[in-house]
Amino acid sequence: MPATTRPKPDPIPNPVLDCSQDQPRSVPVSVWTTAQRNSLGQRRGRYLPGSVAHPGKMLPAIARHAIRTYTQPGDVILDPMCGIGTTLVEAAHLGRHGIGIELEPQWPPLARGNLQLAHRQGAEGAGTVYQGDARDADRIVNPELHGHVKLLLTSPPYGDSLHGQVRATRETGQPGITKFHGTYGNSHGNLAHAPTDELLAAFTEILRACRPLLADDALVVVTARPWRAHGELVDLPSAVFAAGRAAGLVPVERCVALLAAVRDGDLVARPSFFQTKNVRNSRAAGVPMSVIAHEDVLVMATIPSSGPVSAEHWPDAATWRSV
Repeated sequence: MPATTRPKPDPIPNPVLDCSQDQPRSVPVSVWTTAQRNSLGQRRGRYLPGSVAHPGKMLPAIARHAIRTYTQPGDVILDPMCGIGTTLVEAAHLGRHGIGIELEPQWPPLARGNLQLAHRQGAEGAGTVYQGDARDADRIVNPELHGHVKLLLTSPPYGDSLHGQVRATRETGQPGITKFHGTYGNSHGNLAHAPTDELLAAFTEILRACRPLLADDALVVVTARPWRAHGELVDLPSAVFAAGRAAGLVPVERCVALLAAVRDGDLVARPSFFQTKNVRNSRAAGVPMSVIAHEDVLVMATIPSSGPVSAEHWPDAATWRSV
């Protein structure tokens, strides 16, 4: 798409600071048991092997639970930062239709490949993947699909210390570890490289650009988690709620998606190597810290601007691009 000049978005409160005023006290909370199997087990045989290269994948069980909870078969689901297509794959397996947008050019072909694998495995939902900047979502996506999305489900990039994989280097004769698959890509506008306040301002732009795609009764579900930067807690979940409100959404629920298995009444945490290492180093230095054992799932609703969408306006099959 041609380059455009965007107006500077309104600032979003810095999530490193106290954002307690941004967290609605009346928002209900629920707990999702979404890590009974680890991430590799959830994707094995369901996603192409190359999917492991993406540094910040949404857990399939989180996507699956959100889709099953908040939509019905035949509904349309949008992920404006779709990566390897987790949202689209899980939607297809559940008989929903998915729209994905991804900025980095290496991921859309993989997302389409994962959709094709899902269809070979019997998934009935359709899916389409666009490459482009989600801040242009209203111009990227086929206009015939505007107003039909019942669920926006996504996760912004955050906390590079939480991403990537490690490999022991003993076999090379060098003690220690090396990190790999830890970067999203280098396309202009990639929010993974932006400071947190800029990331949230841009995320507000994305939500605003997606509004024309949403049905009046749509829900917006964003997964995020807090992390520590230079010893300070970055309260990203509260800041995401603030970004949603800036985009004209209202918070309706805050859920806890466990990153730990439930075994005989106990939690078995599944932290990354880097989380475990950072916690151990902090405790050794006298700083009390615990591993993060959950993902925040923030549920927001649109503010209706008109009546419900009539079924006669539902796009026909030709509207969906082949994956």
